[in-house]
Amino acid sequence: MPSQPSPEQGPAAVDEIRGFLADNPDIKQIDALLADSCGVLRGKKMPVRGLRRLPEAGVSFPGSIYGTDITGSTVEATGLGLAQGDADRPCYPIPGTLRPVPWANRPTGQVLLAMHEADGDPFFADPRAVLGRVVDRLATDGLTPVVAVELEFYLIDRRRRPDGSPQPPRGPDSGRRQSTTQVYGIDELYEFDELLHDIDEAARVQAIPIDAAISEYAPGQYEINLHHTDRPIRAADDAVLFKRIVKGVAHRHGVEATFMAKPYPLLAGNGLHVHLSLLDRNGDNVFAAEDSAGTPALRHAIGGLAATMAEGMALFAQNVNAFRRFQPNSYAPHAPTWAINNRSCALRVPASGSADRRVEHRVAGADSNIYLVLAAVLAGAHYGLDRKIDPGPPTSGNAYELEKAVLTSSWYDALEQLSRSTMFADYFGPEYLDVYLALKRAERDQFLAAITPLEYEWYLSKV
Repeated sequence: MPSQPSPEQGPAAVDEIRGFLADNPDIKQIDALLADSCGVLRGKKMPVRGLRRLPEAGVSFPGSIYGTDITGSTVEATGLGLAQGDADRPCYPIPGTLRPVPWANRPTGQVLLAMHEADGDPFFADPRAVLGRVVDRLATDGLTPVVAVELEFYLIDRRRRPDGSPQPPRGPDSGRRQSTTQVYGIDELYEFDELLHDIDEAARVQAIPIDAAISEYAPGQYEINLHHTDRPIRAADDAVLFKRIVKGVAHRHGVEATFMAKPYPLLAGNGLHVHLSLLDRNGDNVFAAEDSAGTPALRHAIGGLAATMAEGMALFAQNVNAFRRFQPNSYAPHAPTWAINNRSCALRVPASGSADRRVEHRVAGADSNIYLVLAAVLAGAHYGLDRKIDPGPPTSGNAYELEKAVLTSSWYDALEQLSRSTMFADYFGPEYLDVYLALKRAERDQFLAAITPLEYEWYLSKV
Protein backbone atom coordinates (compact mmCIF):
# COMPACT_ATOMS: atom_id res chain seq x y z
CA MET A 1 0.00 0.00 0.00
CA PRO A 2 1.42 3.46 -0.90
CA SER A 3 2.60 5.72 1.87
CA GLN A 4 0.67 8.55 0.17
CA PRO A 5 -2.94 7.53 -0.62
CA SER A 6 -3.91 7.87 -4.27
CA PRO A 7 -7.21 9.51 -5.32
CA GLU A 8 -8.49 6.01 -6.07
CA GLN A 9 -8.24 5.02 -2.40
CA GLY A 10 -10.18 6.06 0.67
CA PRO A 11 -13.75 6.00 2.00
CA ALA A 12 -15.36 7.03 -1.31
CA ALA A 13 -13.87 4.01 -3.10
CA VAL A 14 -15.01 1.70 -0.30
CA ASP A 15 -18.52 3.15 -0.46
CA GLU A 16 -18.64 2.76 -4.25
CA ILE A 17 -17.69 -0.91 -4.01
CA ARG A 18 -20.19 -1.53 -1.23
CA GLY A 19 -22.97 0.09 -3.26
CA PHE A 20 -22.02 -1.83 -6.42
CA LEU A 21 -22.15 -5.18 -4.62
CA ALA A 22 -25.51 -4.32 -3.04
CA ASP A 23 -26.98 -3.31 -6.42
CA ASN A 24 -25.46 -6.26 -8.30
CA PRO A 25 -25.57 -9.32 -6.00
CA ASP A 26 -25.39 -11.72 -8.97
CA ILE A 27 -21.96 -10.52 -10.15
CA LYS A 28 -19.45 -13.41 -10.05
CA GLN A 29 -16.31 -11.91 -11.56
CA ILE A 30 -14.62 -8.57 -12.22
CA ASP A 31 -12.56 -7.52 -15.23
CA ALA A 32 -9.78 -5.27 -13.89
CA LEU A 33 -8.61 -3.18 -16.86
CA LEU A 34 -5.69 -0.97 -17.91
CA ALA A 35 -5.35 0.85 -21.26
CA ASP A 36 -1.80 0.37 -22.56
CA SER A 37 0.23 2.83 -24.65
CA CYS A 38 -1.43 1.58 -27.86
CA GLY A 39 -4.87 2.11 -26.34
CA VAL A 40 -5.45 -1.64 -26.02
CA LEU A 41 -7.25 -2.77 -22.87
CA ARG A 42 -5.28 -5.34 -20.89
CA GLY A 43 -6.08 -6.74 -17.47
CA LYS A 44 -7.02 -9.56 -15.17
CA LYS A 45 -10.23 -11.45 -14.46
CA MET A 46 -10.72 -11.77 -10.72
CA PRO A 47 -13.41 -13.29 -8.49
CA VAL A 48 -15.82 -10.73 -7.09
CA ARG A 49 -14.72 -11.52 -3.53
CA GLY A 50 -11.43 -9.73 -4.28
CA LEU A 51 -13.20 -6.46 -5.04
CA ARG A 52 -13.33 -5.21 -1.46
CA ARG A 53 -9.53 -5.35 -1.21
CA LEU A 54 -8.90 -3.08 -4.20
CA PRO A 55 -8.97 0.34 -2.50
CA GLU A 56 -6.28 -0.74 -0.03
CA ALA A 57 -4.27 -3.46 -1.75
CA GLY A 58 -4.89 -2.62 -5.41
CA VAL A 59 -4.03 -5.01 -8.23
CA SER A 60 -0.42 -5.59 -9.25
CA PHE A 61 0.66 -5.18 -12.87
CA PRO A 62 4.18 -4.81 -14.25
CA GLY A 63 5.14 -1.35 -15.47
CA SER A 64 6.18 -3.06 -18.70
CA ILE A 65 2.50 -3.11 -19.71
CA TYR A 66 3.13 0.43 -20.96
CA GLY A 67 6.08 -0.81 -22.98
CA THR A 68 3.88 -3.36 -24.77
CA ASP A 69 3.44 -3.06 -28.53
CA ILE A 70 0.33 -3.86 -30.55
CA THR A 71 1.32 -7.55 -30.75
CA GLY A 72 1.40 -7.83 -26.94
CA SER A 73 5.19 -8.08 -26.74
CA THR A 74 7.31 -6.04 -24.35
CA VAL A 75 9.69 -3.67 -26.14
CA GLU A 76 12.83 -3.77 -24.01
CA ALA A 77 14.12 -0.55 -25.59
CA THR A 78 11.49 1.34 -23.57
CA GLY A 79 13.41 0.54 -20.39
CA LEU A 80 10.22 -0.69 -18.72
CA GLY A 81 10.93 -4.41 -18.95
CA LEU A 82 13.84 -6.44 -17.66
CA ALA A 83 15.92 -3.31 -17.12
CA GLN A 84 13.62 -2.73 -14.12
CA GLY A 85 13.30 -6.42 -13.32
CA ASP A 86 9.84 -6.32 -14.91
CA ALA A 87 8.71 -5.00 -11.53
CA ASP A 88 5.08 -4.87 -10.43
CA ARG A 89 3.35 -1.65 -9.42
CA PRO A 90 0.06 -1.17 -7.60
CA CYS A 91 -3.01 -0.24 -9.64
CA TYR A 92 -6.13 1.18 -8.01
CA PRO A 93 -9.73 1.47 -9.22
CA ILE A 94 -10.72 4.72 -10.91
CA PRO A 95 -13.81 6.22 -9.26
CA GLY A 96 -16.99 5.88 -11.28
CA THR A 97 -15.75 3.07 -13.55
CA LEU A 98 -16.99 0.09 -11.52
CA ARG A 99 -19.97 -1.08 -13.58
CA PRO A 100 -21.74 -4.25 -14.80
CA VAL A 101 -20.85 -5.71 -18.22
CA PRO A 102 -24.27 -6.26 -19.84
CA TRP A 103 -22.98 -8.21 -22.85
CA ALA A 104 -20.93 -10.76 -20.88
CA ASN A 105 -21.97 -14.42 -20.89
CA ARG A 106 -21.71 -14.65 -17.10
CA PRO A 107 -22.66 -11.94 -14.56
CA THR A 108 -19.56 -9.76 -14.74
CA GLY A 109 -18.41 -6.35 -13.60
CA GLN A 110 -15.52 -4.23 -14.79
CA VAL A 111 -13.35 -1.51 -13.33
CA LEU A 112 -10.71 0.69 -14.93
CA LEU A 113 -7.43 1.02 -13.06
CA ALA A 114 -4.66 3.61 -12.73
CA MET A 115 -1.05 2.58 -12.07
CA HIS A 116 0.95 4.20 -9.27
CA GLU A 117 4.42 4.14 -7.82
CA ALA A 118 4.91 2.73 -4.34
CA ASP A 119 4.82 6.25 -2.88
CA GLY A 120 1.38 6.92 -4.41
CA ASP A 121 2.51 9.08 -7.34
CA PRO A 122 1.01 8.22 -10.75
CA PHE A 123 3.30 6.01 -12.84
CA PHE A 124 5.08 8.32 -15.29
CA ALA A 125 4.60 5.99 -18.30
CA ASP A 126 0.82 5.67 -17.91
CA PRO A 127 -0.75 7.79 -20.71
CA ARG A 128 -3.54 8.68 -18.30
CA ALA A 129 -0.93 10.28 -16.04
CA VAL A 130 0.50 12.16 -19.04
CA LEU A 131 -2.94 13.66 -19.68
CA GLY A 132 -3.25 14.47 -15.98
CA ARG A 133 0.00 16.44 -16.06
CA VAL A 134 -1.20 18.52 -19.02
CA VAL A 135 -4.59 19.17 -17.36
CA ASP A 136 -2.78 20.32 -14.21
CA ARG A 137 -0.69 22.72 -16.27
CA LEU A 138 -3.80 24.39 -17.68
CA ALA A 139 -5.32 24.52 -14.18
CA THR A 140 -2.29 26.47 -12.98
CA ASP A 141 -3.32 29.20 -15.43
CA GLY A 142 -6.93 29.04 -14.27
CA LEU A 143 -8.16 27.14 -17.34
CA THR A 144 -10.54 24.19 -17.32
CA PRO A 145 -10.87 22.26 -20.59
CA VAL A 146 -14.34 21.24 -21.77
CA VAL A 147 -14.04 18.39 -24.26
CA ALA A 148 -16.26 16.08 -26.27
CA VAL A 149 -15.14 13.07 -28.29
CA GLU A 150 -16.54 11.71 -31.55
CA LEU A 151 -15.60 8.15 -32.55
CA GLU A 152 -16.12 6.44 -35.91
CA PHE A 153 -16.14 2.68 -36.38
CA TYR A 154 -17.09 -0.01 -38.87
CA LEU A 155 -19.24 -3.05 -38.34
CA ILE A 156 -17.66 -5.92 -40.28
CA ASP A 157 -18.51 -9.53 -41.01
CA ARG A 158 -16.72 -12.15 -38.93
CA ARG A 159 -15.95 -13.92 -42.19
CA ARG A 160 -13.15 -12.32 -44.17
CA ARG A 161 -12.80 -12.14 -47.92
CA PRO A 162 -10.52 -14.80 -49.49
CA ASP A 163 -7.56 -12.40 -49.29
CA GLY A 164 -8.15 -11.85 -45.56
CA SER A 165 -9.58 -8.33 -45.92
CA PRO A 166 -12.80 -7.29 -44.15
CA GLN A 167 -16.26 -6.97 -45.66
CA PRO A 168 -19.48 -5.34 -44.46
CA PRO A 169 -21.82 -7.64 -42.51
CA ARG A 170 -25.16 -8.84 -43.80
CA GLY A 171 -28.09 -6.93 -42.40
CA PRO A 172 -30.03 -9.08 -39.91
CA ASP A 173 -33.36 -8.25 -41.62
CA SER A 174 -32.50 -7.83 -45.31
CA GLY A 175 -29.68 -10.40 -45.42
CA ARG A 176 -27.84 -8.01 -47.77
CA ARG A 177 -24.46 -6.38 -47.36
CA GLN A 178 -24.39 -2.60 -47.51
CA SER A 179 -22.47 -1.57 -50.62
CA THR A 180 -23.07 2.17 -51.05
CA THR A 181 -22.29 5.31 -49.09
CA GLN A 182 -25.41 6.64 -47.39
CA VAL A 183 -24.16 9.38 -45.09
CA TYR A 184 -26.83 10.20 -42.50
CA GLY A 185 -28.94 7.40 -44.01
CA ILE A 186 -31.72 6.56 -41.57
CA ASP A 187 -32.45 3.16 -43.17
CA GLU A 188 -28.83 2.16 -42.51
CA LEU A 189 -29.36 2.88 -38.82
CA TYR A 190 -32.51 0.75 -38.73
CA GLU A 191 -30.71 -2.13 -40.46
CA PHE A 192 -28.71 -2.58 -37.24
CA ASP A 193 -31.25 -0.99 -34.93
CA GLU A 194 -31.10 -3.74 -32.28
CA LEU A 195 -27.30 -3.62 -32.12
CA LEU A 196 -27.25 0.19 -31.83
CA HIS A 197 -29.99 0.01 -29.19
CA ASP A 198 -27.92 -2.45 -27.16
CA ILE A 199 -24.89 -0.15 -27.42
CA ASP A 200 -27.03 2.69 -26.08
CA GLU A 201 -28.37 0.50 -23.27
CA ALA A 202 -24.91 -0.76 -22.30
CA ALA A 203 -23.65 2.83 -22.22
CA ARG A 204 -26.57 3.75 -19.95
CA VAL A 205 -25.77 0.87 -17.58
CA GLN A 206 -22.10 1.90 -17.48
CA ALA A 207 -22.90 5.63 -17.17
CA ILE A 208 -21.06 6.44 -20.41
CA PRO A 209 -22.75 9.62 -21.70
CA ILE A 210 -23.26 9.02 -25.43
CA ASP A 211 -25.27 11.08 -27.88
CA ALA A 212 -26.73 10.49 -31.33
CA ALA A 213 -25.55 7.78 -33.73
CA ILE A 214 -25.21 8.54 -37.44
CA SER A 215 -24.47 6.49 -40.52
CA GLU A 216 -21.13 7.67 -41.88
CA TYR A 217 -19.38 7.92 -45.26
CA ALA A 218 -19.03 4.22 -46.06
CA PRO A 219 -21.02 0.95 -45.93
CA GLY A 220 -21.24 -0.28 -42.35
CA GLN A 221 -19.57 2.82 -40.87
CA TYR A 222 -21.09 4.68 -37.93
CA GLU A 223 -20.25 7.58 -35.65
CA ILE A 224 -21.33 7.99 -32.05
CA ASN A 225 -20.57 11.09 -30.00
CA LEU A 226 -19.89 11.37 -26.30
CA HIS A 227 -21.25 14.31 -24.33
CA HIS A 228 -19.02 17.26 -23.52
CA THR A 229 -17.55 17.41 -20.02
CA ASP A 230 -15.21 19.63 -18.01
CA ARG A 231 -13.41 16.51 -16.79
CA PRO A 232 -11.08 15.64 -19.68
CA ILE A 233 -9.50 12.65 -17.93
CA ARG A 234 -12.95 11.21 -17.34
CA ALA A 235 -13.80 11.91 -21.00
CA ALA A 236 -10.83 9.75 -22.00
CA ASP A 237 -11.85 7.01 -19.53
CA ASP A 238 -15.35 7.05 -21.00
CA ALA A 239 -14.05 6.84 -24.56
CA VAL A 240 -11.84 3.85 -23.73
CA LEU A 241 -14.73 2.02 -22.10
CA PHE A 242 -17.14 3.02 -24.88
CA LYS A 243 -14.92 1.29 -27.44
CA ARG A 244 -15.14 -1.85 -25.31
CA ILE A 245 -18.92 -1.54 -25.29
CA VAL A 246 -19.09 -1.30 -29.08
CA LYS A 247 -16.84 -4.32 -29.60
CA GLY A 248 -18.56 -6.41 -26.93
CA VAL A 249 -22.10 -5.68 -28.12
CA ALA A 250 -21.15 -6.25 -31.76
CA HIS A 251 -19.74 -9.65 -30.83
CA ARG A 252 -23.02 -10.57 -29.09
CA HIS A 253 -24.83 -9.73 -32.33
CA GLY A 254 -22.62 -12.00 -34.42
CA VAL A 255 -20.51 -9.29 -36.09
CA GLU A 256 -17.31 -7.42 -35.30
CA ALA A 257 -16.65 -3.74 -34.73
CA THR A 258 -13.34 -2.16 -35.69
CA PHE A 259 -11.82 1.21 -34.88
CA MET A 260 -8.89 0.50 -37.24
CA ALA A 261 -8.04 3.80 -38.92
CA LYS A 262 -8.26 2.55 -42.53
CA PRO A 263 -9.80 -0.93 -42.86
CA TYR A 264 -10.77 -0.42 -46.54
CA PRO A 265 -8.33 1.13 -49.03
CA LEU A 266 -10.95 3.03 -51.07
CA LEU A 267 -13.44 3.93 -48.34
CA ALA A 268 -13.44 6.52 -45.56
CA GLY A 269 -11.22 5.95 -42.55
CA ASN A 270 -12.24 5.98 -38.90
CA GLY A 271 -11.52 9.26 -37.16
CA LEU A 272 -11.37 10.49 -33.59
CA HIS A 273 -12.51 14.11 -33.40
CA VAL A 274 -12.06 16.24 -30.29
CA HIS A 275 -14.18 19.32 -29.51
CA LEU A 276 -12.51 21.77 -27.14
CA SER A 277 -13.43 24.93 -25.30
CA LEU A 278 -11.80 26.45 -22.22
CA LEU A 279 -13.37 27.90 -19.09
CA ASP A 280 -11.75 30.61 -17.01
CA ARG A 281 -11.80 30.77 -13.21
CA ASN A 282 -15.32 32.21 -13.31
CA GLY A 283 -16.60 29.33 -15.42
CA ASP A 284 -16.92 31.46 -18.57
CA ASN A 285 -15.94 30.16 -22.01
CA VAL A 286 -12.85 32.13 -23.07
CA PHE A 287 -13.66 31.29 -26.72
CA ALA A 288 -17.18 32.79 -26.54
CA ALA A 289 -17.97 35.67 -28.91
CA GLU A 290 -20.82 36.69 -31.20
CA ASP A 291 -18.30 36.70 -34.03
CA SER A 292 -18.17 33.12 -35.37
CA ALA A 293 -14.38 33.42 -35.52
CA GLY A 294 -14.39 33.66 -31.73
CA THR A 295 -12.16 35.59 -29.37
CA PRO A 296 -8.41 36.23 -29.60
CA ALA A 297 -8.06 33.34 -27.12
CA LEU A 298 -9.77 30.97 -29.59
CA ARG A 299 -7.54 32.11 -32.44
CA HIS A 300 -4.42 31.78 -30.29
CA ALA A 301 -5.45 28.25 -29.27
CA ILE A 302 -6.03 27.40 -32.94
CA GLY A 303 -2.63 28.92 -33.71
CA GLY A 304 -0.97 26.62 -31.19
CA LEU A 305 -2.84 23.56 -32.46
CA ALA A 306 -1.79 24.36 -36.02
CA ALA A 307 1.81 25.16 -35.09
CA THR A 308 2.29 21.87 -33.21
CA MET A 309 0.25 19.59 -35.47
CA ALA A 310 3.13 18.34 -37.64
CA GLU A 311 5.31 17.39 -34.67
CA GLY A 312 2.34 15.64 -33.05
CA MET A 313 1.43 13.46 -36.04
CA ALA A 314 2.99 10.37 -34.43
CA LEU A 315 0.46 10.81 -31.60
CA PHE A 316 -2.54 11.36 -33.89
CA ALA A 317 -1.54 8.51 -36.23
CA GLN A 318 0.06 5.82 -34.08
CA ASN A 319 0.72 3.05 -36.61
CA VAL A 320 1.37 2.52 -40.30
CA ASN A 321 -2.29 1.94 -41.15
CA ALA A 322 -3.32 5.21 -39.50
CA PHE A 323 -1.35 7.18 -42.10
CA ARG A 324 -3.44 5.66 -44.89
CA ARG A 325 -6.39 7.86 -43.75
CA PHE A 326 -4.72 10.99 -45.06
CA GLN A 327 -5.88 11.09 -48.66
CA PRO A 328 -7.39 13.95 -50.74
CA ASN A 329 -11.09 14.64 -50.10
CA SER A 330 -11.18 11.95 -47.42
CA TYR A 331 -12.25 14.16 -44.47
CA ALA A 332 -8.81 13.42 -42.99
CA PRO A 333 -6.81 16.68 -43.24
CA HIS A 334 -3.47 16.98 -45.00
CA ALA A 335 -2.47 20.44 -43.73
CA PRO A 336 -2.80 22.37 -40.43
CA THR A 337 -5.66 24.49 -41.76
CA TRP A 338 -8.51 26.11 -39.89
CA ALA A 339 -11.88 27.49 -40.88
CA ILE A 340 -15.39 28.26 -39.69
CA ASN A 341 -17.90 25.46 -40.29
CA ASN A 342 -15.69 23.74 -42.88
CA ARG A 343 -15.02 19.99 -42.63
CA SER A 344 -12.20 20.01 -45.18
CA CYS A 345 -9.94 21.65 -42.58
CA ALA A 346 -7.95 20.13 -39.73
CA LEU A 347 -9.35 22.62 -37.21
CA ARG A 348 -13.03 23.55 -37.54
CA VAL A 349 -14.97 26.14 -35.58
CA PRO A 350 -18.45 24.58 -35.70
CA ALA A 351 -21.56 26.66 -36.22
CA SER A 352 -22.91 27.35 -32.72
CA GLY A 353 -24.18 29.96 -30.35
CA SER A 354 -21.71 32.29 -28.68
CA ALA A 355 -21.62 30.41 -25.36
CA ASP A 356 -20.84 27.11 -27.13
CA ARG A 357 -17.98 28.44 -29.26
CA ARG A 358 -15.30 25.76 -29.60
CA VAL A 359 -12.74 24.23 -31.94
CA GLU A 360 -12.96 20.74 -33.39
CA HIS A 361 -9.65 18.89 -33.89
CA ARG A 362 -10.18 16.46 -36.81
CA VAL A 363 -6.77 14.81 -37.24
CA ALA A 364 -6.52 11.69 -35.06
CA GLY A 365 -7.47 8.16 -36.07
CA ALA A 366 -10.04 6.25 -34.02
CA ASP A 367 -7.37 3.65 -33.19
CA SER A 368 -5.24 6.21 -31.33
CA ASN A 369 -4.62 6.25 -27.59
CA ILE A 370 -7.29 8.72 -26.49
CA TYR A 371 -5.33 9.88 -23.43
CA LEU A 372 -2.38 10.89 -25.60
CA VAL A 373 -4.58 12.53 -28.23
CA LEU A 374 -6.36 14.65 -25.62
CA ALA A 375 -3.02 15.49 -23.99
CA ALA A 376 -1.62 16.60 -27.35
CA VAL A 377 -4.69 18.72 -28.17
CA LEU A 378 -4.71 20.42 -24.77
CA ALA A 379 -0.96 20.99 -24.90
CA GLY A 380 -1.15 22.52 -28.38
CA ALA A 381 -3.97 24.86 -27.41
CA HIS A 382 -2.19 25.97 -24.22
CA TYR A 383 1.04 26.47 -26.16
CA GLY A 384 -0.75 28.81 -28.55
CA LEU A 385 -2.43 30.75 -25.75
CA ASP A 386 0.83 31.12 -23.86
CA ARG A 387 2.63 32.47 -26.94
CA LYS A 388 -0.34 34.25 -28.54
CA ILE A 389 0.23 32.45 -31.84
CA ASP A 390 -1.67 33.93 -34.78
CA PRO A 391 -3.18 31.16 -36.95
CA GLY A 392 -3.53 33.43 -39.97
CA PRO A 393 -6.77 33.86 -41.93
CA PRO A 394 -9.29 31.00 -42.05
CA THR A 395 -9.52 28.86 -45.16
CA SER A 396 -12.49 29.51 -47.40
CA GLY A 397 -13.46 26.66 -49.70
CA ASN A 398 -12.03 23.17 -50.19
CA ALA A 399 -8.80 23.00 -48.21
CA TYR A 400 -7.72 19.89 -50.14
CA GLU A 401 -7.56 21.99 -53.31
CA LEU A 402 -6.39 25.27 -51.78
CA GLU A 403 -3.67 24.09 -49.41
CA LYS A 404 -0.53 22.07 -50.11
CA ALA A 405 -0.24 18.77 -48.26
CA VAL A 406 2.35 19.39 -45.56
CA LEU A 407 1.41 16.91 -42.83
CA THR A 408 3.59 13.87 -43.27
CA SER A 409 2.12 10.57 -44.45
CA SER A 410 5.27 8.76 -43.30
CA TRP A 411 5.36 6.98 -39.94
CA TYR A 412 9.15 7.27 -39.97
CA ASP A 413 9.10 11.04 -40.53
CA ALA A 414 6.36 11.54 -37.94
CA LEU A 415 8.40 9.80 -35.24
CA GLU A 416 11.46 11.82 -36.15
CA GLN A 417 9.50 15.07 -35.91
CA LEU A 418 8.13 14.07 -32.52
CA SER A 419 11.63 13.19 -31.30
CA ARG A 420 12.76 16.75 -32.09
CA SER A 421 9.77 18.42 -30.46
CA THR A 422 10.79 20.54 -27.48
CA MET A 423 7.12 21.41 -26.95
CA PHE A 424 5.95 17.83 -26.48
CA ALA A 425 9.00 17.00 -24.37
CA ASP A 426 8.05 19.94 -22.16
CA TYR A 427 4.36 19.05 -21.78
CA PHE A 428 4.57 15.23 -21.79
CA GLY A 429 7.93 14.95 -20.02
CA PRO A 430 11.10 13.83 -21.83
CA GLU A 431 11.12 10.51 -19.98
CA TYR A 432 7.67 9.57 -21.25
CA LEU A 433 8.47 10.75 -24.77
CA ASP A 434 11.53 8.49 -24.81
CA VAL A 435 9.35 5.52 -23.83
CA TYR A 436 6.76 6.26 -26.50
CA LEU A 437 9.35 6.78 -29.25
CA ALA A 438 11.21 3.58 -28.37
CA LEU A 439 7.94 1.64 -28.40
CA LYS A 440 6.72 2.97 -31.73
CA ARG A 441 10.09 2.75 -33.45
CA ALA A 442 10.34 -0.91 -32.48
CA GLU A 443 6.79 -1.54 -33.71
CA ARG A 444 7.56 0.25 -36.97
CA ASP A 445 10.75 -1.72 -37.53
CA GLN A 446 8.96 -5.00 -36.86
CA PHE A 447 6.21 -4.10 -39.31
CA LEU A 448 8.65 -3.08 -42.04
CA ALA A 449 10.59 -6.32 -41.61
CA ALA A 450 7.55 -8.30 -42.80
CA ILE A 451 7.24 -9.10 -46.51
CA THR A 452 3.71 -8.50 -47.79
CA PRO A 453 1.76 -10.67 -50.27
CA LEU A 454 1.73 -7.73 -52.70
CA GLU A 455 5.53 -7.73 -52.79
CA TYR A 456 5.52 -11.39 -53.80
CA GLU A 457 2.84 -10.72 -56.42
CA TRP A 458 4.65 -7.75 -57.92
CA TYR A 459 8.32 -8.68 -57.62
CA LEU A 460 8.94 -12.38 -57.05
CA SER A 461 8.67 -13.45 -60.69
CA LYS A 462 9.09 -10.08 -62.40
CA VAL A 463 12.53 -8.88 -61.41
